[in-house]
Amino acid sequence: MQKLWTPLLTAGLAAGLGWPALAQEAAPAAAPIVAAEAAKAVMDKGDTAWMMVSAVLVMAMILPGVALFYGGLVRAKNTLSVLMQTTAIAAVLMVLWLVVGYSIAFGGGQSPFWGGLGKAFLQGVSIHSTAATFTEGVVIPEYVFISFQMTFAAITATLIIGGLVERVKFGALLVFCIFWALLVYFPVAHMVWDSAGLIFGWGALDFAGGTVVHINAAVAALVGALIIGPRIGYMKEMMAPHSLPLALTGAAVLWFGWFGFNAGSALEAGPDAALAMVNTFAAPAAAILTWAGLEWALRGKASLLGGISGMISGLVAITPAAGTVGPMGALALGVIGAAGAYYFVTVVKIKLGYDDSLDVFGIHGVAGILGALGTGIFTAPSLGGTGGADYAILGQTLIQAKAVLLTVVWCGVVSFVLFKLIDATIGLRVSRDDERQGLDITTHGEQAYHL
Repeated sequence: MQKLWTPLLTAGLAAGLGWPALAQEAAPAAAPIVAAEAAKAVMDKGDTAWMMVSAVLVMAMILPGVALFYGGLVRAKNTLSVLMQTTAIAAVLMVLWLVVGYSIAFGGGQSPFWGGLGKAFLQGVSIHSTAATFTEGVVIPEYVFISFQMTFAAITATLIIGGLVERVKFGALLVFCIFWALLVYFPVAHMVWDSAGLIFGWGALDFAGGTVVHINAAVAALVGALIIGPRIGYMKEMMAPHSLPLALTGAAVLWFGWFGFNAGSALEAGPDAALAMVNTFAAPAAAILTWAGLEWALRGKASLLGGISGMISGLVAITPAAGTVGPMGALALGVIGAAGAYYFVTVVKIKLGYDDSLDVFGIHGVAGILGALGTGIFTAPSLGGTGGADYAILGQTLIQAKAVLLTVVWCGVVSFVLFKLIDATIGLRVSRDDERQGLDITTHGEQAYHL
């Protein structure tokens, strides 16, 4: 029998985290799973429909979104390898989520680090079981919540490959993603989004996955890029994207699907989803103009690649804040996220000389960190946010910083150990000949283009 939670859970948590204005309506992050009392719980068909659509929107972010986005940014000889890596990793993570991931993240255990195995293989879940939303007594089908969160797990792992493209072994990448999900993603999701989680208990705000998704994936990508080393010819040969139209198509699908990512994290079709929706328009729009403006001012030309990069950095920056900052705060986060990512990609990365191929850390990591910290600032009601009357900017920002630091250290250490173990056993990198020829032919026996 599933554990029964008090009907006042949502309001109590919100008040306990210092958001009296939100105590009756919304709280950040995902809701705990409950078996609601049939006489008291209300399942709204509109909420259910919205969450089903949101899950499908996030799925579209992976396929075709990430696949086309990354596929267009690599050289032509590696296009299919990226498409296949994205497809396979998404499939692996979905299976793993259903078998144990959901339980580790949201299994109802009281450990601050993981949810236990009480729901492994989805034991106790049926068409009648429900998940709480952020409104007292309002629920959605648990299968819908499982599906929605499953897409988050899948897209996070696919983002990692951007730092390793064009030189990593297909099998080694799959093995890494399996163990990384078990040891990093699922526990961090529990810590941030489950009511028993360590970071949730600190009162950190992460509405849709700034720490869980973007910082997590970015740190893993950076660690992997440093361990595996740069591509042959890096900073000596031309490695420009082979198809910016393809990359823009993927990025556009990402922006489209991001409305499900952010607004869906409200778990209801209500005011909080509406706020997340308008913010998901605002931040990337401001970020596109910021990145393009910086290029234009500093280099004399505004590039499409820059516009795409700005778009993604703005989307990343608003993700943790989507449901708690106002539209003006979203515009500010878009500008800050894009400016920070631009500087890191064009200055810091070049000076350090490492090969994060598609700038996963430079964009997702930097904009994710700035967005997480900025959430603590712009959630303040004096700046248009939804924080309560006693909201303390400094106190909340310090909590945000602590959550970011824990995520970086946890992910960084575990990722380092996993990459090293895999490299010492099956090896991470393809042969020099295979890398020169391209992974489409040497790994998958196919070609994207026949010239």
